[in-house]
Amino acid sequence: MDRDIIIQKALKKAFPGIPEEESSILVTEGSFEPHQPGARLTIEGNIEHTFYILLEGDVKVTKMMNADEDRLLKYLGPGDFFGEMALIHEAPRAATITAITDVSVLAIDKEAFDRALNTSPSIAKAMVREVSRRLRENDDMAIEDLRLKASELAAAYHQLAELERARREFLTTIAHELRTPLASASGYMQIINLGMMEGETLKSGLGTVARNIDQIVSLTNDILFLQEMDLILSDFEPVDIGNIVTSAVDAEKKIAEENGVGYKLNIAPNLPDLPGDAKSLERAFRAIINNAFKFSINGGEVSITVDQNPVYVWAAVRDSGIGIPPDVLNSIWERFWRTEEYDGHLFGGVGLGLPIAKQVIEQHGGQIEVKSTPGEGTTFTIRLRIQPLENAGKKKQNSP
Repeated sequence: MDRDIIIQKALKKAFPGIPEEESSILVTEGSFEPHQPGARLTIEGNIEHTFYILLEGDVKVTKMMNADEDRLLKYLGPGDFFGEMALIHEAPRAATITAITDVSVLAIDKEAFDRALNTSPSIAKAMVREVSRRLRENDDMAIEDLRLKASELAAAYHQLAELERARREFLTTIAHELRTPLASASGYMQIINLGMMEGETLKSGLGTVARNIDQIVSLTNDILFLQEMDLILSDFEPVDIGNIVTSAVDAEKKIAEENGVGYKLNIAPNLPDLPGDAKSLERAFRAIINNAFKFSINGGEVSITVDQNPVYVWAAVRDSGIGIPPDVLNSIWERFWRTEEYDGHLFGGVGLGLPIAKQVIEQHGGQIEVKSTPGEGTTFTIRLRIQPLENAGKKKQNSP
């Protein structure tokens, strides 16, 4: 297309109403500039004195909203203009204009534009009208940006408030769970030191002290284990899931005996070894099995099955205990969520077992799900891929 036609078409779009003979003044006063893709025509923050009318091609308008966020504001095409504020006062550029395609512009510096305005009243009138419209658009954009920043700030404050609430709850819960066994152990030790126990009574008292110390150690280990998992995932080695589940049952069977709960352990033969961390997997299975034994308050039997299909090695832990109400089923994975009492029965624990189990299984590229009917029982199902996910087992370190 002939350059004169391109220029007149762009000028008519930029400043409608200017007679063609007067718009030619802008052409005379300006200079033609070609720019390749990626070229920056204006740079945010710079003091510049050139006004541009886009003749051909497309550009993008971006603005630094934060230290590391270059936000796209809009695109401009032939007939659009930019840099008009450089003609009005010594203000830095409000945005960066970057060529997306090959572009050509009519560039007019401040002195040349002043001459054009003095020569043509139509240009002056059109310029005032278009600049006023652009200023209104910029005001609207600034208001929207402030609204967005206010929303982001409100979200950040809300997140901080939630973190502070979680911190307070964490400290309160930990303080309570540590104070109770510490007070009990301390009380028994004082009585023992005073020589007020002997024989079987002394043996029973020492047993109580030992159980309370074990409870403190267990809680401390859970907290440290969670912290360790958040920071680093151990290198995986081949593990036997059947052996891991068997060890987990052996470690928790005392809870079953105390609650009068029976159990059946069915492990399929010839299960394939899977890449994993045996220590953390055993802790995960112990949490699930402990949960089944603990909440089977009326005895009954817990079924623990380990088997495989073409995709997964899976384990199911079924109990006939108190069950979980539907409205809190998703909450059981939250740290420190717990059931403290049911029908006069009090339950210990701080609500870390199931969150630990979920995190461990997911770090192994697996899945854990729960189905439950209140008053009838709960089934936890764990699936670990025979062909693990690509990122499972890789060591990773978060930034401190």
